[in-house]
Amino acid sequence: MNRRAFLGRVGGVTVAAGLAGCRGTRGDTGDHDVGMTARKFTPATIEVPPGTTVVWKNTSTHAHTVTAYEESVPEGTNFWSSGEFESQSAAEDGWLDGNGGAIYQDETYEHTFETPGTHNYFCIPHEAGGMVGAVIVTEEASTDA
Repeated sequence: MNRRAFLGRVGGVTVAAGLAGCRGTRGDTGDHDVGMTARKFTPATIEVPPGTTVVWKNTSTHAHTVTAYEESVPEGTNFWSSGEFESQSAAEDGWLDGNGGAIYQDETYEHTFETPGTHNYFCIPHEAGGMVGAVIVTEEASTDA
């Protein structure tokens, strides 16, 4: 049985928290890969093979965003964000103009990663508090999740 199926059956926060920091695996948190607590992504870094769709879920009561750092997306990758904005500045303006791109409690956002490399991202309202993350896309990543 893979860890995602196990965690889906157990549903234990303690077990998920213990596995969430593992590099080289997906988040394995049941119905999502990355959770969003009040001020952090859990896990902050995941590693996936190309073609993987990563699902973020807001597991807190605060509104969050998932916004790529436009300057650091791997070559050949388009900018991506919750709210489907065309640029980082448009996403930031959208947030300031009425919470554009917000993911509210229990809502999800997903993005499919095709290009190998490190895809760094952040939460617009909580970046200053350290709410940043990375999806590392590599052929060596496990496909067990």
